[in-house]
Amino acid sequence: MLITSKLIKAFFFVFIFLFCLFFNQSWSASANSDIVETSESSKTPWWVWPIALFVVTFILGIVAVLGGVGGGVLFVPIVGGFFPFHLDFVRGAGLLIALAGAIAAGPGLLAKNLADLRLAMPFALIASTCAIVGAMIGLSLPTNLVQIALGISILFIVAIMLRTKKAEYPEVKEPDALSTALKINGIYYEISTGHTVKWKIHRTPQGLVIFIFIGLMAGMFGLGAGWANVPVLNLLLGVPLKVSVATSKFLLSITDTSAAWVYINNGAVLPIMVVPSIIGIMLGSLVGVKILSKTKPAIIRTVVIIMLLLAGFRAILKGVGLWT
Repeated sequence: MLITSKLIKAFFFVFIFLFCLFFNQSWSASANSDIVETSESSKTPWWVWPIALFVVTFILGIVAVLGGVGGGVLFVPIVGGFFPFHLDFVRGAGLLIALAGAIAAGPGLLAKNLADLRLAMPFALIASTCAIVGAMIGLSLPTNLVQIALGISILFIVAIMLRTKKAEYPEVKEPDALSTALKINGIYYEISTGHTVKWKIHRTPQGLVIFIFIGLMAGMFGLGAGWANVPVLNLLLGVPLKVSVATSKFLLSITDTSAAWVYINNGAVLPIMVVPSIIGIMLGSLVGVKILSKTKPAIIRTVVIIMLLLAGFRAILKGVGLWT
């Protein structure tokens, strides 16, 4: 616990340092660019936006933990819809937010034998390759088309959240030939029951096909992909829920890295946006974990769904020019 606390503090001061280091350079270089989609007559001081991002992402970090969703899936539609930043920069920041959480959690989940490397790697290879393609497509399309597609995708995610029911220990009678050839199976100790759980998977080819679309969407919209990884691993492939969640986190660290480099290479990642957002999400997540036991998940889940619905419709209306 003490080590974790020290690591969190270290990350915090590193981000503060990077923020101070790159602040003047990133803002001055972008002063004449299309980062902020407002008229030149806007009187809002520049320093308001980093502070606003920190406050909003802090709240999103709390809500994300309580609602059981990733921060990226909330960050992109909400910040992209209600902040005056160009969508390319919002998507780049969204990927790094999802990536930061995944990198922080991934090693520990692997060490506890919850995230499974053999399970993750085939799907990570497919998703990360497609995420690169998705990122290049997203950066090449007109912003209004991406806004419309983002809005439709967010509404699709809401539909999945409303219909998906998670299974703690899915029943897999026989593994398929591909998973057997790849030796995708495992065993972990369930501390809550004191039992050892053995698992195997089926329908592996179908899962690989679905991860093509997951990777494309992750790269194109900067959403991360935890919202899709867990249902596919858990319900389609038959992976136990805890292993699905843990492996999904590890998958994000590979998928989002691939897409993030495309945004970085194209200059669509700015420290003035990324640093306060990541700090806000991480600190909000810590607070969310502490109050998780005192809240009713159903209420928070409803709040998350309402937020995503508003953001999804806002993105569509913004894309078609009805709400600017």
